[in-house]
Order: sequence, then structure tokens, then C-alpha cells
Amino acid sequence: MGILEKISDIEKEIAKTQKNKATEYHLGLLKAKLAKYRQQILEGTGGKKEKGEGFDVMKSGDARVALIGFPSVGKSSLLSTITTTASACASYEFTTLTCIPGVIEYKGANIQLLDLPGIIEGAAHGKGRGRQVIAVARTADMVVMMLDALKGEVQKTLLEAELESVGIRLNKRKPKIYFRIQKSGGIKFNATLPLTKIDEKMVMLILHEYKIFNAEVVFREDATTEDFIDVIDGNRKYLPCLYVYNKIDQISLEEITRLANTPNSCVISVSMQLNLDYLLEMMWEYLNLLRIYTKKPAKHPDFSDAIILRRGATVEHVCHSVHRTLAAQVKYALVWGTSTKYSPQRVGLQHPMDDEDVIQIIKK
Repeated sequence: MGILEKISDIEKEIAKTQKNKATEYHLGLLKAKLAKYRQQILEGTGGKKEKGEGFDVMKSGDARVALIGFPSVGKSSLLSTITTTASACASYEFTTLTCIPGVIEYKGANIQLLDLPGIIEGAAHGKGRGRQVIAVARTADMVVMMLDALKGEVQKTLLEAELESVGIRLNKRKPKIYFRIQKSGGIKFNATLPLTKIDEKMVMLILHEYKIFNAEVVFREDATTEDFIDVIDGNRKYLPCLYVYNKIDQISLEEITRLANTPNSCVISVSMQLNLDYLLEMMWEYLNLLRIYTKKPAKHPDFSDAIILRRGATVEHVCHSVHRTLAAQVKYALVWGTSTKYSPQRVGLQHPMDDEDVIQIIKK
């Protein structure tokens, strides 16, 4: 029996097994087996390897965004509209057959947007070049899931399931579970709070399924069985995702309002160029980008060329982005902006920066 057949059998067994106290350990083992087989598919060890090259492109710019969606939802039209790249657009499906990169120039940042071929159901198992599409998506900093406003909910559910099955977690953070394999000593289990969704016996069963008999496990949150399996696999990708509903010119105002109020969502019409500015603003927020401007002594700040960093960046990160040796030469820095109590404030290397802060480096 091949890997795909095993996955199918386990999925069917999970679907028909009633969820109750008596079956929770059985379901936990099934989920662990399913995760192992899916990982083998993802690594290409569980089936025939596909001929031909992949279609990943070199990462460039300040951030990378993967544009994912079913065929004919308007991905190529969006790429052609908000970037300077022309992607083939047509009313028939599978117009895009390879990965087409474009660059969005926004607020001084260069954001690489990848128009990926349309995903079809079963992509995680290799259908429709889905495995290559998903492999590229894992290299992105953010996912923009483009949906048809007329059938968005169905498409959203199917795409989320496909991405979930290959270890891409959308709008989630890494579970607060400490896990380390040891050479001896058995399994040491601990939790800093009461657990309601998993217990020590379940943890032991899952670890034994992975043939792990010596490890230290500490739960720092009330996590689920799925969360623990993700931590063991260790290769899950946690990405922010923006759900973009296209073709709003074809639905009612009430439906537009409902979709717009859905969490992590944005409504647009590419053909009529409606709400595209708001889409770019939301992408900027989800990417957590900052603009830092530099200033020379006795001169005005240079607002024409921003240093683009991620939220949480410090003065030290700014120095490294200018030159790798600069941080070692810094005596202190003067910062103007919302990150300071007053302007200018004299700060050290660990001072966190805010968007549109101005910095002046004073060397030793």
C-alpha cells in the first residue's frame, strides 16, 4: 500500500470515529501517523519524484508575499495591476503555469509578489503541480489568499485544508511547548498550567509513535494534540494570511459588508480597481515592516531612502543594515520619533525602533 492510500485510509478512519473520552487516545495516534505520512509526501520520500525543475525564484526585496488561490480568481490580473509585471490573464482556467514574480513599490519598500499557479483540491498530494506551489509558499513571509467573492467560503475552507496538511499554519503562532530529545533518562513531562485538551498518557503515546523514548516536554499553554505533533515535527511554517475577496462588483452591498467584517479579510475588485490602496496598506501591516530614516550631524534627515526593517528591530539592527562593522563602533544613537520619550533621545544599541523613526549614529 502506497503513502497516499495510507493517508486516505487514516483520514477516513478519523472521519468515522466518534470523538469522545473513550476514543481520544486512538484519535491522537491516528493524527500522529497522518502527520508522519504527510511529512514523507512533502519531503518526496513517499512516492514517485516528479520530473522537471521546480519554479521557485530567487528571493529579493524587503519581503516576499505568496499569492495563492484557485484558478481564475484574478491573481494574474492583480499582479499586473499593482506591480510593473505583466502576467497572462484570460477567462479560462490555468492561464498561469509557472511562478511569476512581481515587485510592489510601497512606502519605500520593495515587496516581492509571487503569482503562483492556481491550486486545485488535492494539491498537497501533488495534483496540478500543487507540491511545487506549496513549496514556494513556505518560503514567503506572508500569504495572500485570493478568493472569488461569489464562492469564497468554499474556496477558503478547501485551501486552508490543503495548506494545513503540508504544515503551513495561517494566522497562528508557534505553540508554547518546550520539547527536546535526550540521549537517556526516559520521558520527562511537565506543565505550568492545568491541561484540558491533552494529558501525559497522550504525550507518551504520540512520542512512542515517533519512536522517541527519551525526551523532555514542558507545556506552557493549554495546547492541543495537533499543537504537540507540530512541535515534534519541528518544520511547521507559521505565516500571516490575508483573505482577499475579489469580484465584489458582482455581489450585493450586504454581502460585501459581511465579507469586509470577516477577520483578516479585504474586499476588492481588480477589474474596477476598487479598494486596492487599502489592500496594500493591509499587506504592509501584516508584514510588520518599519521605515527608518538616517540623519547626518547638522543636516536634515534623508527621507528619500528609508531602511526597511521588521517590527521589533533595534538600533543594532539598523547598524547592521548600514554596515556589518558599524555596531561595534557605536558610542550611542540619537533617535527622533514615536519610540522615544522625547526627541531626540540618546539611546543604546538595544533601543527598539518604531515606524518612521529618524536615527543619527554617534561613533566612539
